[in-house]
Amino acid sequence: MARRRRSVMSEELKMELAKELGFYDTVQQEGWGGIKAKDAGNMVKRAIEMAERAAARQ
Repeated sequence: MARRRRSVMSEELKMELAKELGFYDTVQQEGWGGIKAKDAGNMVKRAIEMAERAAARQ
């Protein structure tokens, strides 16, 4: 039985990042499984940058 991993990023954040990084259309057409590994990596990298900036402001 496959276990579904709990997402660390909210669906809203993932959609926002996909739009910003230019692969939102792919997500809409094919789902998250349709994006390239490079795009997924860039999305994670961008989320980390955002979190680091938010932490620095506190």
